Amino acid sequence: MAGMNTLVTGGAGFIGSHLTEALLEAGHAVAVVDDLSTGRGENLAAVAGSARLRAHWASILEDERLQELVDEADVVYHLAAAVGVRLILERPVETIETNILGTDRVLRSAAKEGKKVVIASTSEVYGKNDRVPLREDDDGVLGPTTKSRWSYACSKAIDEFLGLAYHRNKGVPVVIVRYFNTIGPRQIGRYGMVVPRFVQQALAGEPITVFGDGHQSRSFTDVADAVRATIGLSLDSRAVGEVFNVGSGREITINELAARVRDLAGSRSEIVHVPYDRAYEAGFEDLRRRVPDVTKLRETIDFSAEVDLDTSLRKIIGFYRGKPGPS
Repeated sequence: MAGMNTLVTGGAGFIGSHLTEALLEAGHAVAVVDDLSTGRGENLAAVAGSARLRAHWASILEDERLQELVDEADVVYHLAAAVGVRLILERPVETIETNILGTDRVLRSAAKEGKKVVIASTSEVYGKNDRVPLREDDDGVLGPTTKSRWSYACSKAIDEFLGLAYHRNKGVPVVIVRYFNTIGPRQIGRYGMVVPRFVQQALAGEPITVFGDGHQSRSFTDVADAVRATIGLSLDSRAVGEVFNVGSGREITINELAARVRDLAGSRSEIVHVPYDRAYEAGFEDLRRRVPDVTKLRETIDFSAEVDLDTSLRKIIGFYRGKPGPS
């Protein structure tokens, strides 16, 4: 479908900026709303001159034009959210309010004209469920409310409940995408993202700090694949009212990841282990394994991840070479 009007909330963020570029490249018009709390205007530098791009630097909680922007859009891609473990621990109130109230406002706006909304969710909603691989209808197992670490997972689960409720009760065409550890250029390590942190430490010759024992494993997805899946799902009517894991299904331990980053960066950095209690907060809980079952995604839009981990890491290393200081 060519020539759509689209709205990307959080469009100056890591995934949002790549999504914005891809939509523009496909010939669509894009309106971006971002309060630049974690996104950056420079993320859109490559497309800033496009006549089909409009940027609104405002919070979705406060932007008076949100209803108008939603009304003008054929598809709303809702990516605005507080993200990253460290940010969640540092600003729990903002995390909960931004994620839940922001999603509610977008859905209420979309309900007026029945606009399609693609809600960006996360593998965090599975909580402590370490079944391998995780399927979309598997249980979310969350820790206690006394651990703020779980507020993000809970807020994104509420986002999903809200989206599905708006679909069932108000007829809003909603698609939910659960991203699994998406990585790529422009992702920053400031809020706890592991790959950019490892890359910056390796390039600076500093110790590469692995939290915990490093035997925990994850499945990393290149942002180009995540964006391709997101757009594909947004254009397929069979995806409406459904939840999809978006990931690669390939598993690697964090120790192996640290060694891979060091080798590809040509670094001599030492790999050191830091207890979770020292890295985050007392009693911090992490998952031993988190790997998606991507059968539903493949069967719906014939999607499979194409970018291998080494290629992703080389792109990220190239992005950070020559950039001053950590971010």
